[in-house]
Amino acid sequence: MKNIPLLLLLYVALSSAFPVAPEAEDERKTPKLVESYLQNFYDLQIDHQPRLRSTGENHLSAKLKEMQEFFGLQVNGKPDLDTLEMMQKPRCGVPDIGQYALTPGNPKWKRNNLTYRILNYTPEMRRADVDEAIQKALRVWSNVTPLTFQKVEDGEADIMMSFVYGDHRDYSPFDGPGGMLAHAFQPGEGIGGDVHFDEDETWTKDGTGTNLFIVAAHELGHSLGLSHSNDPGALMYPTYSYTDPKEFLLPQDDIDGIQAIYGQSDAAVQPTGPVTPQPCDPSLTFDAITTLRGETIFFKGRYMLRKHPSRAETELNFISLFWPKLPSGIQAAYENVERDEVLFFKEDKYWVLRGYDIAPGYPKPIYRLGFPKTVKRVNAAYSDETTGKTYFFTADRYWRYDENKRSMDHGYPKKIVSHFGKIGRVDAAFQKDGYVYFFHGTTQFQFDPRAKRIVGQMKSISWFNC
Repeated sequence: MKNIPLLLLLYVALSSAFPVAPEAEDERKTPKLVESYLQNFYDLQIDHQPRLRSTGENHLSAKLKEMQEFFGLQVNGKPDLDTLEMMQKPRCGVPDIGQYALTPGNPKWKRNNLTYRILNYTPEMRRADVDEAIQKALRVWSNVTPLTFQKVEDGEADIMMSFVYGDHRDYSPFDGPGGMLAHAFQPGEGIGGDVHFDEDETWTKDGTGTNLFIVAAHELGHSLGLSHSNDPGALMYPTYSYTDPKEFLLPQDDIDGIQAIYGQSDAAVQPTGPVTPQPCDPSLTFDAITTLRGETIFFKGRYMLRKHPSRAETELNFISLFWPKLPSGIQAAYENVERDEVLFFKEDKYWVLRGYDIAPGYPKPIYRLGFPKTVKRVNAAYSDETTGKTYFFTADRYWRYDENKRSMDHGYPKKIVSHFGKIGRVDAAFQKDGYVYFFHGTTQFQFDPRAKRIVGQMKSISWFNC
């Protein structure tokens, strides 16, 4: 018996980086969107006979609650804004809840040494780039398990990969550009483990089209026996997000999942991966913090936590979802309200955000701002809109920059302790409502620039209504 295919349906959502409420014409599409989504991913059974109308509505509400619980949304059984936004995100077509395979139990390969073959190549990419993307995707899993993968050029391999169009005779036809990007089969004989990529997509090695490495790594997780995770940072999460392949690290949730099937790596030191930040985790620390048009954005690894003053919830997103040109691991950031700009820093480079878009011509070296070549990174920054002065923190010293003159003030750097008190190394900083907030590990200091002293101390996660 064939395994049911695991279909990577990635619905391409063309939406603003910072979503707003749907317009009236979109609201008319809401019932169809909700019904279709729940039928595809939550086994919603709809009978449109009038006599079952009230029963159908109750059943739909129950399925909505299942979906909301899976994604960590408010469980109210209503298609509210957060629920609709989640439904419109790019995602995988495998159901999130319930049995999706005909094979009983959790299928796995019975041996650790597997073969793979690339049957054909997409003309969208150089052959060598396709080989590299697939090899890198396989290493994602072999690095954390005893599994090994050997490429073969002919004959039958355990995992056969191909680029195909439309109906390719596996009962799961592709649908042209967008929509369904690829699908895979669970471990097993014959078609088991195989991966098919839709040739109608624009496959790339970067973020300009559909990134082959990211899709292949996700699909190969299915080929090895993994289903979906409800951890929003996991590679096996239902929605697709681009990450620069050079910066990709397999999250801990995926490591735990694959090792539960095949065991730990043979390496002397077990590999570990990033953990998705939880807003109310008392051990949570931040890489950088900035305000942006009334919001406060907290950066951690490849994530950003958005806190809007009018919303109780903290929204977790990938940095790359909003700004694909920014790297992970932003180390400092600040908003210049006067110019409606935000500057991001990593190592000896910085980027400028104007409005919601990264300005062309960036990154640029931080030395353009007046730092000497001995400064290799900025740890934190904030800008005082009342004085037009921006403060940069590096190690145990700080610099002061004049935003109007666009130059460093004379007499700097100075010791942090001499002006701001005993706050130690500064991991992140931002200014809000006249106060400056300095973050050192899990501790946060509230500094009054008028009194020039620390007036409060609290946990770093105090902003998240924990």
